Amino acid sequence: MNQLLSKLGKQTSGIVLLGLCTLVLSACVTTTETLFTEEASPQKTLEKRVGLARQYIGEGDWENAERNLTIAAEIDKGNADVYEAFAMLYQSTGEDQLAEQNFETAIKLKRKFSRARNNYAAFLYSQGRYQDAEEQLEEVVVDTLYSGRPRAFINLGLCRVQLLDYDGAEQAFLTALSMDRGNSMALIEVAELRYRDDDFESSYSYYQKYRRSVRQQGAQGLWLGIQIARSRGDDNAEASYVLALTNLYPNSGEYQEYLRDADSGQ
Repeated sequence: MNQLLSKLGKQTSGIVLLGLCTLVLSACVTTTETLFTEEASPQKTLEKRVGLARQYIGEGDWENAERNLTIAAEIDKGNADVYEAFAMLYQSTGEDQLAEQNFETAIKLKRKFSRARNNYAAFLYSQGRYQDAEEQLEEVVVDTLYSGRPRAFINLGLCRVQLLDYDGAEQAFLTALSMDRGNSMALIEVAELRYRDDDFESSYSYYQKYRRSVRQQGAQGLWLGIQIARSRGDDNAEASYVLALTNLYPNSGEYQEYLRDADSGQ
């Protein structure tokens, strides 16, 4: 099954770091930062500094990200958004202990900080700490005001897959679909779970919905498509999916699974 953050790489980066912007600045940094020469309230200055830091993190400019966050921390040492941004900075630079400390501080300062909890869950998942990640996400999904709630349910489902709680995983994915019917990640995950349970017709139905929801299938979808086509005796569909998987994703784990499966069948 999928690794949350490896899936992040495949489809977005999977437990998604909702708080991290990767916007490209439309003007040079010096022009953007001249905004701080104007009169501004401390809170607005802090927000602008944190926003700039997030942009720098997205661009991989760790030095300028840290500089802006340090200035923001000097304005308000008890601001949860600053600690969350520091956590993402340290996660990006591989300083895991500092990242965890800052995530924990952010959550302690603002208990209902769902974005930070979601990002913390992504961090925990990346370390194989699936139970800890699940606990954070269970706090997130009960926050009915959180705009990223459908994504949090998907992340929760992915954690439960890793914990072998397949019924709980499917429940989380179906809840996400009740909020966003065309969510491709939830659709493919339910299709996989139904295939795993030998419910081939239901798996096929969800797989077809997944196909209609994406412009181009990922490796996960193509490999599942191959397996479903085999279960239905659809040789033409199987050959088409094999060709696409071979040409588009020759370095993927799914392609390696296909090769092992093909070898074992000879």
